[in-house]
Amino acid sequence: MTGAPLTGAPLSREDFLAISRMVRDASGIVLTDVKRDLVNGRLRRRLRMLGIDSFSEYREILEGPDGAEERVHMVNAITTNLTSFFREHHHFDFMRTQILPKLPNKRQRLRIWSAGCSTGEEAYSVAMTLRHGVRDLNEWDAKILATDIDTEVIRTGAAGRYPLERTAQIPAELRQKYTQRIDDDLVEMSEEVRSLIAFRQLNLLGAWPMQGSFDMILCRNVVIYFDKATKQRLFDRFAEILKPDGYLFIGHSESLHKISDRFVHVGRTIHRRGK
Repeated sequence: MTGAPLTGAPLSREDFLAISRMVRDASGIVLTDVKRDLVNGRLRRRLRMLGIDSFSEYREILEGPDGAEERVHMVNAITTNLTSFFREHHHFDFMRTQILPKLPNKRQRLRIWSAGCSTGEEAYSVAMTLRHGVRDLNEWDAKILATDIDTEVIRTGAAGRYPLERTAQIPAELRQKYTQRIDDDLVEMSEEVRSLIAFRQLNLLGAWPMQGSFDMILCRNVVIYFDKATKQRLFDRFAEILKPDGYLFIGHSESLHKISDRFVHVGRTIHRRGK
């Protein structure tokens, strides 16, 4: 019966390697042996939902004629989506004090990409920073693109509703201005910030349909799952789509050392496009 607890065979090495190859092909995420228990735990939920009790059966589904849809669910299950509002607060302080004040007085096009946006807290943090820091923002052509490979988190971000406790990290002034209580335990982001963001499903390793260049890209705590060659290709693509002197923000555990020489380090995990 679907949804019932199962006591099927554990994930074999053969099944793990096959599934790892599929995950890498679909997303670029590299799953080493230390992730075997994680894969077993997260994908066993998919087995329960499908009413099967072995990973060999699961592989048959993944490799079958209807496997494309299940591979999306597989990647969704594997992907880690830890995030929070104003995570790595120094990035938003840098935007507020070093980037936004230097924007020209002339209203213009402004594009920011939250690449690997998870459930949307990062994109909304950027939107609140813009609303609070740019005078007459409504007169600008300002947009934030928020993308993730996980279709479920994209739906959450687009809905713009979060448990009350998740909003505690939003500065009080911004929380009061840009959020509203729906009930005792639920908060909704205001239309002022929601209107700035477009949520889209996107595989960073696939084709990028965007036209035009970006002023800022945030790709934080995403490339830790990629191998060196994949990181090099990705950061080269970021450099190509950033404006000259555009900014790249990466995660606290990430580095461009021996990965890319196309950026100039300007702050803690903050880089500006050079070449």
